[in-house]
Amino acid sequence: MTALTGSGREVAFVDIRAEADLPARVPAWLKAVGAEELVNRRSKTWRGLTTAQQATALGDGAVLLIENPTLIKRPVIDTGADIIVGWDKGTEQALQA
Repeated sequence: MTALTGSGREVAFVDIRAEADLPARVPAWLKAVGAEELVNRRSKTWRGLTTAQQATALGDGAVLLIENPTLIKRPVIDTGADIIVGWDKGTEQALQA
């Protein structure tokens, strides 16, 4: 958030577990970036899924992601024009441009 506000962007933090309207957002995020990008395969929740559930999450897993928000890689940044998932130097540079 510091990097974004430092570059002059207006930032609204939304707690993905408590405040996000996941039933409305997850399908749009999946359409924009795909499950491979959106699913957090490093989470404890992911490791607790069966192989069949993992396959579902990487396929048409909207329901599973809505029920288990920790399966969503964070941050999910909605710029209004793009959906960007995760944070790395490339993300930071793209958002500061």
